[in-house]
Amino acid sequence: MKSSYYEHVEGKAEHLVYLDKKGKELEKLLEGSKTAIIRGAAGKKSPLGGRVKIGDILYFVQTGGDLLVTHRTIVTNVTETEKMLEEESIAFVDKHQDKLNLAKHQYERWAGKKFLCIIEVDRLEEIEAFEYLRESNMDDWVITQDINTIKK
Repeated sequence: MKSSYYEHVEGKAEHLVYLDKKGKELEKLLEGSKTAIIRGAAGKKSPLGGRVKIGDILYFVQTGGDLLVTHRTIVTNVTETEKMLEEESIAFVDKHQDKLNLAKHQYERWAGKKFLCIIEVDRLEEIEAFEYLRESNMDDWVITQDINTIKK
């Protein structure tokens, strides 16, 4: 059943987002113990660079899985940091851990990065599963205007 809440809205992006299967991210989102996703960068700029906005739709696929997109949600808040020192980054992750519910290996991956982005979500819903065209794209976050353009 397709919810009208998710109908494409002009100017809003649709994102394909990998969730960490080992960290049980999808399960945590479904049970409500996780309400936000994190991305980070050690380089010179923010990982998503302001390209995720409130109202955007995220479609989820699990790492190490069969490339099936099974759920979607809506972005309710985005917090992107300026460049941080390692201690500031760790404190930032700690501050948001109640929303992120990171497994130990995820915490170690993100805490300490120079730039972080927290994406809060709501209204997670199961969708009719579909495969997507991975091609040579190795990113764990793919931004598109219309998810249908990357469906297999």
